[in-house]
Amino acid sequence: MDGERLPGTQTDDGARIVTHVDMDCFYAACERLREPALDGEPLVVGMGFEPGETIGAVATASYEAREYGVDSAMAISEALERLPRKIDVVDDPDRDVDEAGFYRPVDMSYYESVSSEVKAILQERADVVREVSIDEAYLDVSDEIRWEEAEEWAEQLKSDIEDAVGVAASVGVAPTMSAAKVASDHDKPDGLVVVEPGEVRDFFADLPVDEVHGVGPVTAAELSSLGIETAGDLADADPDTLADRFGERGMEIYRYARGEDEREVTPRGLPKSLSRESAFASATSDEDAKRDRVRSLADSVADRATSKDALYQTIGIKVVTPPYDVHTRAHSLPGPVDEPSLVEEVALDLLEEFEGDRVRKVGVRVSKLSFSGGDQSSLDGFESAAGSAESADSTSSFERERSSHETSPTNATTDDGPVSEGQASLDGFEAMADGADRSDDDSPTDSTGDGADDEAAESGRSSEGQSTLGEF
Repeated sequence: MDGERLPGTQTDDGARIVTHVDMDCFYAACERLREPALDGEPLVVGMGFEPGETIGAVATASYEAREYGVDSAMAISEALERLPRKIDVVDDPDRDVDEAGFYRPVDMSYYESVSSEVKAILQERADVVREVSIDEAYLDVSDEIRWEEAEEWAEQLKSDIEDAVGVAASVGVAPTMSAAKVASDHDKPDGLVVVEPGEVRDFFADLPVDEVHGVGPVTAAELSSLGIETAGDLADADPDTLADRFGERGMEIYRYARGEDEREVTPRGLPKSLSRESAFASATSDEDAKRDRVRSLADSVADRATSKDALYQTIGIKVVTPPYDVHTRAHSLPGPVDEPSLVEEVALDLLEEFEGDRVRKVGVRVSKLSFSGGDQSSLDGFESAAGSAESADSTSSFERERSSHETSPTNATTDDGPVSEGQASLDGFEAMADGADRSDDDSPTDSTGDGADDEAAESGRSSEGQSTLGEF
């Protein structure tokens, strides 16, 4: 590796190495984590939906459910016509129970918990990470690897995510953001596609035009009326015609089809928390093993905070008990500090609540981060604060996640702001078919005003059809 190259700069051959990570059917994958019996079954996750009801919309449908014509943004009532609930057909002699599926309501608190585990791995593997939605992110790894290492590196990243978190990711690697996005979509699920410099235009040539980043169904139909059916057709089209018909957006998709994309992977603000998690080979009640693992994680998290010049005010732990119940505890300090020994001390104190419990996984997090560079707070008040009510049951930052058996509140709050958990607005679904023609990428909440990347290509559905409801 070239030690002189700064993160996010081009490689020696002039091309950046951009990775797009997209979690496959993420909400459904999360549900299967805590209900392994759902593996391989048609599964629909609905927002604004409650068990036994027919209102709401499909947030995501597993690949098995899609075989019945169920897709994201579809009304639950229509989905049920195509794929009835198994419980509804068990006693119906006219229906085949094998032609039915399972329905679960959206549980954003839980999905964000799983997403944070993936996020921590991505932050460890790359210095430049752009989090797009709860299940997608771009990484610039130009400073970490060379092109000849790209496939092996991406394979290891996929393996790390699946081994540590238990969910599958599709990964695309290319010299541009738009090409990396298309590459990650190309071989779903659990795919890996590497498009090296000089190969981008050939890779695009035979793809349907709606696979070009920024081309949604309305634009695809208009392009078809011009005789443009493939990305290769788009790359060979008359740019003046495209500009007249679509304005700057036409020139943008023209450039993408030709493999031209100057956008850089830029992180969106400073991280709100830093965490590390680790799973045991099997659930254990060995107290020494649990404490040793928490010590190691606390050291790692504290080192990361120090390396980023970050002070933290909240220290917390996460404990996962069988089958997949998530418990979090946190303690808030009087002010922001950088005290590695304190991270370990607080984490171990919080762990004592789970003495005797069988544990599958543990994690340590620091949050309420400060990058102001100012002096850290005095710790004089720490001991008195430790004895206050705000101890193991604190819900600040590293919030107390509800277990899989608990009922979701309408809203939860963390140090990072309010987290909406109840019924999601469906307004964005209508926008996907309107003249603005949002493409099938990313989240509509991803508007940050940073130019081309703030295009309609960041819309209300992910590339695999999952409605995105939060940040990744």
